[in-house]
Amino acid sequence: MTAAEKPDLIALIISDHRHIERVFTELEAGAGTPEHRRDLADHVIAELVRHSVAEEQFMYPAARKHLENGDELADHELEEHAEAEEVMKQLEDVPATDPRFDELMRQLMDDIRHHIEDEEKDLLPKLQSACSPDELRDLGDKVAKAKKMAPTRPHPAAPDRPPMNLILDPGAGLIDRIRDGLSKRNT
Repeated sequence: MTAAEKPDLIALIISDHRHIERVFTELEAGAGTPEHRRDLADHVIAELVRHSVAEEQFMYPAARKHLENGDELADHELEEHAEAEEVMKQLEDVPATDPRFDELMRQLMDDIRHHIEDEEKDLLPKLQSACSPDELRDLGDKVAKAKKMAPTRPHPAAPDRPPMNLILDPGAGLIDRIRDGLSKRNT
């Protein structure tokens, strides 16, 4: 892949955000069977986990390196990830017919929408200004690759900072994909 063909970090993150919002909108519509709504929830949880893991591995370390207040921004984003991951863990085995399902989904959607707004209005523009186009393409490539190996289920106790997350996340991802296959979970 040539440098020009590598995905730009900003475009990749925003594309993920839009995909997640489309799934949220479908869930809010309340259409479909309970099984379909559970499948949508499993799908969006898997996407959120992969997205978060990739951000934690590469985007937040880049913020710490390139931005004057990078530590503060990255720590704030990690706190939001931790809160959302706890909700995802609670939601993991709740049937769509349980009243808690809609309550937890609403909480997750509110948390994630706030997080997306923060990133798109603050962190992403700052990274775009601080990093060269080549750095953004390199980060985008790393994030895209990390998402392929990332876990698909929430692991709230897992490390969220390098180097431990770089070491442990691929193994957790492999185990999650095996579990997904055995349970026929649609992620």
